[in-house]
Parts: sequence; structure tokens; C-alpha cells
Amino acid sequence: MEVQEIFEWLVDGAPGASTSQDVVAELGTRIRAAGIPLDRLGAWVRTLHPSIMGRAFRWEPGKPVTVNEASYAMLRSPIFLDSPVAAVFQSGKAHRWRIAEPSERAFPIFNELVGEGFTDYYGVPLKFVDGQVHAATYVTKRKEGFDPEHLAALDYISRPLSRLAEILALRRTAVNFLNTYVGRNAGEKIISGKILRGDTDTIRAVIWFSDLRGFTALANTVEPAVLIGVLNDLFDCQVPAIEARGGEVLKFMGDGLLAIFPIRDASETAKLCDSALEAADDAFTAVQKLNEANAKASKSPIRFGLALHVGDVAYGNIGGAGRLDFTCIGPAVNVASRIEGLTAKLERPVLASAEFARKTTRKLESAGSFELKGVATPEEVFFAGNNPKLARWA
Repeated sequence: MEVQEIFEWLVDGAPGASTSQDVVAELGTRIRAAGIPLDRLGAWVRTLHPSIMGRAFRWEPGKPVTVNEASYAMLRSPIFLDSPVAAVFQSGKAHRWRIAEPSERAFPIFNELVGEGFTDYYGVPLKFVDGQVHAATYVTKRKEGFDPEHLAALDYISRPLSRLAEILALRRTAVNFLNTYVGRNAGEKIISGKILRGDTDTIRAVIWFSDLRGFTALANTVEPAVLIGVLNDLFDCQVPAIEARGGEVLKFMGDGLLAIFPIRDASETAKLCDSALEAADDAFTAVQKLNEANAKASKSPIRFGLALHVGDVAYGNIGGAGRLDFTCIGPAVNVASRIEGLTAKLERPVLASAEFARKTTRKLESAGSFELKGVATPEEVFFAGNNPKLARWA
């Protein structure tokens, strides 16, 4: 294989490689096939994500590509700052270290690489059009290291690699944004083309509707920054619990949270109802731990009410021509909202609809039937009762 073929393959968008991992794996294989003695290929690409600074890809012959996510804390850590990749990031220039020579081992990682038999390390900046610097690293075990023509070829290949890495990074950033702001499944639907107003599907789902207790009084007595901190603490207790059990958080509405557990097959309904109860138990356990910590800091406890229901919802794009929201609406969502309103009145943190109670395998006890605003007929609601998972929250 010729280096020019690799260049053109990258320019064409790396046909045949559907993911970033595939691109790295195929690129490493092609570079070796072109006669360049490459024994390790690394790619370091930053991303725009609330908790992940970027990803690092590593390829070696005969091994699968490894992918590691790095936090923002890692970017500021002494280990990263004292690394060749950081040197490339900061200078925006290519650096070569003949690490077989002790005098060239400028960073601690070079001693590790020499111990594995590597002799020469070449770091190349991948410059995006917005000025951001990312990096590719090429390492060899060849005794003589890289020849000048090898380095020239790697420089040549890195030019289209920068553009392809940028395209893949932008797509990942778009997915990150969508997943962060509208939810994982909704984000996937939008990125696949579900962007027209009214582009909705009717789906059946387990509905989770929760609300902070005493929000209005709290909002009138604390600074906005403190209020936001309380809400973030509350949502931090719920979101991981919901997502860990297969649910999708759709919307934060002030102090409220709307989530769904989509039912793709009717046979899954009981399992998903049980999962929602398990998520509830996890969330209330997290709130209990938070309140124990708050008590030590002389902070007021946090309490919230939760309603669980099963029903059909319209799931998709709703809004104005130039401003859309991907959410779910429908009578079932209204029922869940109204049931949540009963949690404070009945002093039951978790209440479920009759439909939910019929579907779950867990035993729930009736709290009676109640008129719900906007709902034609009274709704019987249920609470944990002797359910061992949730009785302590009743």
C-alpha cells in the first residue's frame, strides 16, 4: 500500500470504518502496510461534554483499539501536564523524541515505553478549523527509529486525519449535546433525522413524575444560587437511579422531573414497572444519604414526591416553527402529574396508579380513589405498604 492511498482514504472519510475506533484500527493497519514501522498509534481528541474532557484511542498490531475517557480533572493533573501529549497540545507543533536515548526521555511515560521495547516517539498536532489542538502519536520499536521519510509520510497522513477527526468529533459533540439536553433515546432520534415539528410517535411507557416538596416556600427564602444547588442535589439523586434501571429523563420543569421507561414489547411491562420501583428505592436512598450529610452541615432536608403510571404518550417534536422541544405529552402524563400532587396530601412519598399497580409484580396497597383535576373519572392510587423495597419510604 502507498502512503497516497492512505491520504485519499482519509480524505474520502475512511470508507468502511463506521466508528472512531474503526478509523484508528484501520489507519494503524494501513500505515504498517505502507512500510512505516508503526507499533503504536494514539489519538487524543477533546470533546464538548459536561463531565468528559475527551477521549484517548490506542492501537497496537494484533490488539483491539482501547478507548479511555478523560475528565476535566485529568486535564489539570500533574500526570497529564507532564506528558508528551500535553506538550503537543500546548505548543501546537510536532515533537519527536528518540526515547531509546536516555537524554530524550523528557517525560515519565517514556521510561515505561522503553521498558516495553519502544525506541522513537512522534507527536503531531491535529488542528481543527476553530483553532483547537488535538493530537496523534506514532511510536515504533524499530531499533533505528523512524527515518526522515517515515516522519514526512506521517505528517502528510495527519493532514486529512485532522479533518476527519474534526468531523467525527463534531458529530460526537452533537450527540453529547442532544443526550445531555433532551435525553439519550431522544437524542438518537433527533440525530437520525426526527426534526420536523409534529414528528411524533405514540409509545407506551412507564411514567415517572416527581416534584420537590416545599419548593415555593424555599424559593422565597433562599438566594437563586442556593435554590439551584438544592435542585441539582435532588436531580443528582434521581437521574443516575433512573438511567441505571433503563429509564430516560426527558425534562426538568422547575423543581419537577419527567422520565419514561419505554415499553417496546408488552411482555416487558411488569419488568419495567419493577425497574421503576427499584429506581425509586435507589433515588430515595440517595436522598437519605444526602440529608444525613446536610444535617451535619446544618442544612434543611430535601424531600420529594413521586408518581408512577403506565400509559400511552405522544413522543416527539412539539413547539414553534423555529423552536422545538422533544418530549412526551398526553393524558397519561397528566394523570401522573395529578397523582404526584396527592403525595403531600396523603403523606406518601411514592404513589402509583391503578394501571401501574396491576402491572408490577410488587405488592402495593390501595390508598383510595380520588378526583384528579382534568381527569374524567376518579383514580385509585396505591402506595408501597408492605413492599420490602419501598415500605420504609411510606
